[in-house]
Amino acid sequence: MDKETIRDIIEWDITNWWRAIGYLDKNVPANEKSTQCLELGAARGGLSLWLALRGNSVLCTDLKNPEPIAGEIHCKYECGINISYAALDATDIPFKNQFDIIVFKSILGGISQNNRNEYKAKTLNEIYGALKPGGMLLFTENLAATNLHRFLRRKYGTPGWNYLDINEVEELFSAFKTIKYTTTGFFGCFGRTEKQRILLGHLDGLLEFIIPKRKRYILSGIATK
Repeated sequence: MDKETIRDIIEWDITNWWRAIGYLDKNVPANEKSTQCLELGAARGGLSLWLALRGNSVLCTDLKNPEPIAGEIHCKYECGINISYAALDATDIPFKNQFDIIVFKSILGGISQNNRNEYKAKTLNEIYGALKPGGMLLFTENLAATNLHRFLRRKYGTPGWNYLDINEVEELFSAFKTIKYTTTGFFGCFGRTEKQRILLGHLDGLLEFIIPKRKRYILSGIATK
């Protein structure tokens, strides 16, 4: 996939987050049949684009209807015919047993910000209900990672964000039939510019094998209902 498309899908810290998406990519059905997908917290609709380029039908959603911005990006790739748009609250999903695939990227920390930890479980319970039996949740999420990551985020980033702790994963996803995940990235989020993040992301790719999985800052997972 070319660099411009990857930027439109990932938007920020593209080297490490694209590596995380690669883990999910192996589990996304191609367009052999009609696959109904939902993106939550879409913003610019990056994951909707990723799914639509594979021939899936996608409902692209955020708290406010993302079509004004996301629709323009999707039209650039001539995949708008596969995407519809709506305003939707991830903690109150009005669909039951409807989607083959639900995706999100970095929303749990924002939904549960200011230590409203119960909203993580509420969001995942709503997702579980909206999936068809056998449906999959494909997600990437920021992890709390190390004390250094926490300190720098408080100082320069999003101090109210409630980052997911790796120790929460098994309990939060306990309703799902299966959950498998990996982690990636250590240095990338320390970059102050995207150029720096890209360079540090390449460093992560070289050194990741020596960095313990629990100390990385991106969680990439597949949960099956």
